[in-house]
Amino acid sequence: MKAYRPIFREYSITAILPLFILLIAACSSTKYIEDYQSIVKKVTIDSVDRQFEEEAYNYVQKDIRPNSKFGINVFFYNLFNTKDGKYKTTGIKPIGSPPPILDSALVEISRAQIEKFLKSKGYFDARVGSDLEVEEQRASILFKANPGPLYHVEKVSLEIPDGALKAVYNNFKKGDTRLHDGMRYDEDSLVYERERIYQIAKENGYYDFLRPYIRYDVIDTAHHSRKVGLRLYVDNPEGRTGHKQYRIGETNILIAPNPDGFPDSVRFKLNPEKVNSIRYTDFSKRFRRNPIVRYDFLKKGDLYDIRNENLTYDRMYELNVFKNVKIDFYKDSVSRDTGRLIHPIIQLIPQKRMSNRVEGEIPFNAGTVGFTLSNTYTNNNLFRGAERFEFQIKGGLQSRIGQERGIFRDIYQRDLSVSANLTVPRLIIPFYNPPLGGNGMPHTTFSSSFVYALQQDVATRRIFINSITYDWVETKSKLHSFTPLNFEYRFGDLLLTQTEIENILGNLASLPLLERSDLTLGMKYTYTLNGNKLNQYRDFIYFRGNIDIAGNLLYGLSRLGGVHPNPDAKYYGTILGLPYNQYVRPEVDLRWYKHLGGSRQFVARLNAGIGYGYGNSNIVPFEKMFFAGGSNGLRAWQARTVGPGNYNREVLEDARQRQLLFGIDQLGEMRAEANLEYRFRLLDKFIGAKLNGAFFIDAGNVWNIRRGPGKSDPTFFKLDKLPQQLAVGTGIGFRYDVDYFVFRFDIGLKLKDPQFIGSDQWVITKYFGDTRAFKDDYYARHEPDRYRFFQYNFGIGMPF
Repeated sequence: MKAYRPIFREYSITAILPLFILLIAACSSTKYIEDYQSIVKKVTIDSVDRQFEEEAYNYVQKDIRPNSKFGINVFFYNLFNTKDGKYKTTGIKPIGSPPPILDSALVEISRAQIEKFLKSKGYFDARVGSDLEVEEQRASILFKANPGPLYHVEKVSLEIPDGALKAVYNNFKKGDTRLHDGMRYDEDSLVYERERIYQIAKENGYYDFLRPYIRYDVIDTAHHSRKVGLRLYVDNPEGRTGHKQYRIGETNILIAPNPDGFPDSVRFKLNPEKVNSIRYTDFSKRFRRNPIVRYDFLKKGDLYDIRNENLTYDRMYELNVFKNVKIDFYKDSVSRDTGRLIHPIIQLIPQKRMSNRVEGEIPFNAGTVGFTLSNTYTNNNLFRGAERFEFQIKGGLQSRIGQERGIFRDIYQRDLSVSANLTVPRLIIPFYNPPLGGNGMPHTTFSSSFVYALQQDVATRRIFINSITYDWVETKSKLHSFTPLNFEYRFGDLLLTQTEIENILGNLASLPLLERSDLTLGMKYTYTLNGNKLNQYRDFIYFRGNIDIAGNLLYGLSRLGGVHPNPDAKYYGTILGLPYNQYVRPEVDLRWYKHLGGSRQFVARLNAGIGYGYGNSNIVPFEKMFFAGGSNGLRAWQARTVGPGNYNREVLEDARQRQLLFGIDQLGEMRAEANLEYRFRLLDKFIGAKLNGAFFIDAGNVWNIRRGPGKSDPTFFKLDKLPQQLAVGTGIGFRYDVDYFVFRFDIGLKLKDPQFIGSDQWVITKYFGDTRAFKDDYYARHEPDRYRFFQYNFGIGMPF
């Protein structure tokens, strides 16, 4: 009798699940509606200028807009909100979206709104009609537009009776105005100019200025000429001959006694002392004056400027010690010397000073599972100057699974770290007082940490790290981080036997680094562009570049002392009896974000880095080497399981070596990865949040670049071998978006694996072939490693 294997052994459930969802999502919803109802399947807007098509479609009422082509929102809504063949009227679950039911009243509202929109764009004679077609309870709606002629503005004239305000406006008018003779009539441009005039006034002392003072008149000069006149009015306040301009007077800064706010009893207990026209009263007795006052940008004698008011709001909140900031003004009588004055009152309600946070996570993917647990103590005002102090203890375990052993019977990694950070809200630079950042809060961070890592039966590593870092904001989109002092002291021990070390050294260049004790003294710099736009749907380029340089100063001192290091001969320059590292390690992350409308987005990413030891080193430290794979890179591979180059773990002599060196042998001195990802909305309502989806393709690897012991030829980067050395994977992702953070689950599928040779690299053909034979053969040569076509990644936040 012929044996038949179940189909699910040939094709993974994971592979057919997306197809299954798409098939059942196409099921019709008409069986759940009443006989007299119809579902809108198509809406068409005809004869509208192409540049306005998408905007015009937004005026179609949402309740009659068709869902996505696959109808997955409707599918999930139907799954949870139908009973006995009908839609529920009570107990509706907030999952998915109901089907768009045809409603003639909403069709008429949509038609009128589209017509109104066209008129606002200069088509004064526009007419829009609607037509319905219904067949088998499926409706199509056609909005047919007759735009008519386009009208332009023949002449723009101004009526601003307040001469001082008119002079201010004329001074700024040419900067970014959208009003000019000959322009297309466009109400959006009028709204934009109204907001611009309001902003100009509020930036130039006009504290009382309101938007309703600005109005427009449209004058039909000659209907047949398709031109109109446009008159802009900025009215004076009723009963006045002009607008009042104010300067800043004395400032009161009040800090509430506790997070509950201000009791009435504090009204008559203000500090009588004023310094530089600022009266500072701290009822909490918790804050020193200068760290708070330096971020008051409302200076006495300056014209009132709403930008300075907003800047004061922003910086006070960014101090991260106040839960509420409120700025009020009271007016003073007119002085012959100072003119009209307004006096700011800045009211600050403090946060709780201390907090303690316990966090845990379970890193899980196909092949490993573990957990981390951390406790973080925070003091938001350690020295009464809004300094933030954090002390954290964190520990974790990682274990291999799927090898017929219990979850905690094969723990291969143990980690423990203790860290302390003190962040001061200004740049502390000796002999230099830098200007305050107008676009963001600058910080100086003093950091110290100890890290302990144990690779079971292989090595232990202990690292002390101390650094000083300056962070500042050039503009809202340009961030800088400079670490002028980064000191690291690391030492380790190998737990392998001498025989194991000798057997492994020929295939593992990083093994000696695990035992090495050394020092690092260097600096780092990071530049980030457009990091503030990452959560926005818009077109932009994101760039993050950093460089880590170490050892140059110590090398210079060694040479001055007559020492000429030669690391190839194991002759090193030393400090305090320890060799020091000398290397350069640049890395770039470049991304292109393209908004495709709605919640659809395309992202292309290139990440590359290289570490090069020189002078006193011929290799970078172990912790500075690169790896590939994981939830933020090549998602079809587990972290640290790709490369370097065409490296294949079968070169390790036996199963014990492969087990011991898991995650250590597949590191490189260079990394290059590219990612393409298409993001889209799956469900608008899914258990109180949004469910987004993604399709992705990842490619890349790590390589060695410098010859040395333990580095075989296939592990080196060679441009002519690049196509054969790239790992390529694809997959789908699901992102549960609850606004404040995103839970992510990605499923990666290997397409091309560089550890194999020739056509065997295209492992996707093995998946659709004799999968069992392929996996058995792989296990026989790579025990205890098993081959997995799919990789599952859980994470928090977007992958990039």
